[in-house]
Amino acid sequence: MRGRVIGAVTVGVVGLAAAGAGVGVSRQRRRIEARGADDAPDFGSLRAAPVTVVAEDGTPLHVEVDEADSAVTVVFVHGYALELDCWHFQREHLRGRTRAVFYDQRSHGRSGRSPLGNATIDRLGEDLLSVLDAVVPSGPVVLVGHSMGGMTIAALAEQHPELFGDRIVGVALISTTAGGLDPSRILFPMVPSWGSSGAVHKSVSVLARSHRAVDGIRRLGKDVALVATAELAFGDEVPGSYVAFVDRMLSETPFEVVAEFFPGFSALDKFDAIGVLAKVPTVVICGTDDKLTSVGHSRKLTSRIGGSRLLEAEGAGHMVILERSEDVNAEIDRLLEEAE
Repeated sequence: MRGRVIGAVTVGVVGLAAAGAGVGVSRQRRRIEARGADDAPDFGSLRAAPVTVVAEDGTPLHVEVDEADSAVTVVFVHGYALELDCWHFQREHLRGRTRAVFYDQRSHGRSGRSPLGNATIDRLGEDLLSVLDAVVPSGPVVLVGHSMGGMTIAALAEQHPELFGDRIVGVALISTTAGGLDPSRILFPMVPSWGSSGAVHKSVSVLARSHRAVDGIRRLGKDVALVATAELAFGDEVPGSYVAFVDRMLSETPFEVVAEFFPGFSALDKFDAIGVLAKVPTVVICGTDDKLTSVGHSRKLTSRIGGSRLLEAEGAGHMVILERSEDVNAEIDRLLEEAE
């Protein structure tokens, strides 16, 4: 059975790649790569001395702290199949003037692999608390979460509501939700041949057991994946370097990790827990062309968090932190002003 599934997906990916070549996928890739050729930020170049924080279950988490003389510390929590480098423009903006913490979620980037069964949103909430206790043991904190990072903050709010209004003095939820998500939308850029069909839900757990084969198959369809990333992660025609950067993070996330976290998205239901964020200044940010966590999710979050404000970035996609970095940075600055 497993062999038939792998074989079917192999045929599907190779077939799609061949068909894509026929209708100009390679040509689309070249056009994407040529966009904004002079605008190529040095993504991944912003570094600090690494700190290892050990999660409750023993998973080592890679943490970096940009030190600065500021009253408030900002902690950034990245999304699914990304890594801390995705915050490049926010890190660059705050560097030298605000203490900022960045870390790779378990099984992502430079962090260690999660034990089997512990790749859950609830466990990510516990990891966030471990990071806070280790590198921000005192002083006020502003949390900024993108996509799965926002879900991580929702999990922390459910587990430790007493922190909000005490240690935590501000929150930014970006391109995220607290429930009601179709996870196949999130998986699509990483395995574009599957689309949003029910086969995604049925096959992921089986494919995870042959993750090395799937990773090889993903590489065969790299042109298709890049075009899918451009279409699904962004709303505008951003520079090709932005698309390549996101595509690299997605492609470097092993499929085994993708599959381990996958079931948690459909089970996510934390809208009843996020009301506690009304105790602190909270901003919700989303692109109006977000195809992964649509703006309707952000509107619902805002309606559940009293006093929160919503920034709808017109025409932007899921990676609004890159695509509308100046708008996102301005909202973070405003949160810091309110917190201080």
